[in-house]
Amino acid sequence: MNTHVRTTIGHSACPHDCPSTCALSVEIIDGQVGRFYGAKDNSYTAGVICAKVARYAERVHHPERLLKPLIRAGAKGEGAWKEASWDAALDLVAEKFMAAEAKHGSETVWPYYYAGTMGLVQRDSINRLRHAKKYSNTFDSFCTNLAWTGWMMGAGALRGVDPREMAKSDCVVIWGTNAVVTQVNVMTHATRARKERGAKIVVIDIYDNATMKQADLGLILRPGTDGALACAVMHVLFRDGLADRTFLAEYTDDPAGLEAHLRVRTPEWAAAITGLSVAEIETFARLVGTTKRTFFRLGYGFSRQRNGAVNMHAALSIPAVTGAWAYEGGGAFHSNSGVFKLDTRLIEGREMAVSGIRHLDQSKIGRILTGDREALYDGPPVTAMLIQNTNPANVTPEQRLVKQGFLREDLFTCVHEQFMTDTAKLADVVLPATMFVEHDDIYKGGGQQHVTLGPKLVEPPLGPRPNLYVIEELAKRLGVANKPGFGLTARQHIDIMLDKRGLGSFAELQEKRFVDMQPPFEDAHFVNGFGHPDGKFRFRPDWINTPAPNKPPKSMGTQGDYARLPAYPDHVDLIEGADEAHPFRLATSPARSFLNSSFTETPGSLKREGRPELLLNSLDAAKLDLGEGDVAEIGNGRGEVALHVKLFDGVLSGVVIAEGIWPNSAHLNGEGINTLTSADSPPPYGGLVVHDTHVWLRKVDSAAGDGSGRGTGERLEVGTLLN
Repeated sequence: MNTHVRTTIGHSACPHDCPSTCALSVEIIDGQVGRFYGAKDNSYTAGVICAKVARYAERVHHPERLLKPLIRAGAKGEGAWKEASWDAALDLVAEKFMAAEAKHGSETVWPYYYAGTMGLVQRDSINRLRHAKKYSNTFDSFCTNLAWTGWMMGAGALRGVDPREMAKSDCVVIWGTNAVVTQVNVMTHATRARKERGAKIVVIDIYDNATMKQADLGLILRPGTDGALACAVMHVLFRDGLADRTFLAEYTDDPAGLEAHLRVRTPEWAAAITGLSVAEIETFARLVGTTKRTFFRLGYGFSRQRNGAVNMHAALSIPAVTGAWAYEGGGAFHSNSGVFKLDTRLIEGREMAVSGIRHLDQSKIGRILTGDREALYDGPPVTAMLIQNTNPANVTPEQRLVKQGFLREDLFTCVHEQFMTDTAKLADVVLPATMFVEHDDIYKGGGQQHVTLGPKLVEPPLGPRPNLYVIEELAKRLGVANKPGFGLTARQHIDIMLDKRGLGSFAELQEKRFVDMQPPFEDAHFVNGFGHPDGKFRFRPDWINTPAPNKPPKSMGTQGDYARLPAYPDHVDLIEGADEAHPFRLATSPARSFLNSSFTETPGSLKREGRPELLLNSLDAAKLDLGEGDVAEIGNGRGEVALHVKLFDGVLSGVVIAEGIWPNSAHLNGEGINTLTSADSPPPYGGLVVHDTHVWLRKVDSAAGDGSGRGTGERLEVGTLLN
């Protein structure tokens, strides 16, 4: 018997919705994936990846992975399915789409996707079908809007200091991101600075999380109060002569106006708002004011609060006051998404796009599917959907509306997925999807600077097909396969895109594996001027006219209560604040072993996370007669969710944290945490405000427990996943 085992190493990129986009080395054993490693020769990944991706074979070989097309055989959500061939399933999808279009017009069909894969071909090809058929457009509001908008208001371009320069800093400020949990490579470079240069690490967040535990100075503030902290810091910088007036005069728009505005934004003023002490604010201000090589790593936490754009702009203003931009290892970074300039027009079919087709806000899917005329922009109802790369029945706000909408009998839904997610359970047709090692794609890393190839490394199991296959096959059945961009393989799309950018071909990039696109120092540090026409950093932003990558189309207009946005950096109380009826603020922060709703099915991640829990300050718990492991119900006008209590004094009184997006079915009452979150649009350009929620909190009688028969909260083995 031949017992020889053939092991090779393949190369790819992590496809998930994470700024790190780690370059990977993948162990392939007799044609199957084994261990996943960070690529040691990639200067950003530097050989380090998160534990959940290191265990990726658990997902690829998971016994609950979807392998056959399924057609609903009972009532919606009942769980009765019959297997079908790919041809039969796709024929049914096309038939339903054409019938919906014949009844209500093309805009009744809504292709819906997000970033379950960040691959440009497999993720974005759905837009080519959208434009070819004149289906409803999607306004992307899930992740980046508020942070990107706040950054653009100040810097005017979506780029920043080379993130590898953290290793050359004397102080690294990690603000609004739990990097240990969500982008581990930030810590790789920050801890290198501490080891090699004695750099101080400052962490600013709303609770004592894994990153806070790595800090030399940790600042825990109330949710949505970052702007107040930033203003008080700048007050101290001007007050104590630590502002770089030469830099301010050359590179900023109105330093005198800012200084005057900040005179009353004292540490005492900010302490009352943030929950920090005056001493903490003064210490932080002096540290960044006396340390020129201070690197501000500003995260996506700013994208989760209604006043997040203001808070991002305020935090970003600090290095402009200190002049840190002028120094290697100094300045700020949020995303390099503006530097890659890869041409995806053919992939997305943008030349087929026509004006007048409505945009629907993906965050408002619950309102849209339940017929809200404002959310529908007075257009036809949505009666047919194709969903790829996202799990809206779990990850979007106002979950009761979302579920109600998906259960409509006149709505036909096709979900292309890897596991039976909460969304797939409510579909009419479920199609099995490949995983990233089973198809070709290409990735760009917004949190760093590399374009990385992800070639197909192994054959998929019999059954799952790539996203591109579904789009191509539907195009044939819907009569648009002759339109531009159809009929090409993933490799052909990648060849065209690379050639347009002057980066060679698929084969050439396969040899190189990745290419470094980091702009030169003068551009990354804005030495040649900031991105606004006059080259100045804006302390006084134009909140409604400044270009930004996620600015809504004119047909949607400016979003939220934009009239309340301030002239200068400030604290603006736009948040859903605590009140007598809702005395607690809830944040739905990331769990270390999950990524949104991905990895919630893998044994390693489930073992590490245990069960959904509510982190509650012990003083608050005592007032409510709640102890460790007790069941609490939290709620507001949008619904109620039951969770086990975990006593945790690393969170301020009046604030509660529910880590991770667990499957709805993993919760004691069968309703997920996004039952409580709001789909309100924040100003000025929209977004998703899932960390900005007020709730009431009460103890649940343990005898009453829950309605699911899992009153002890035993770990639930479920097969749910974001594609």
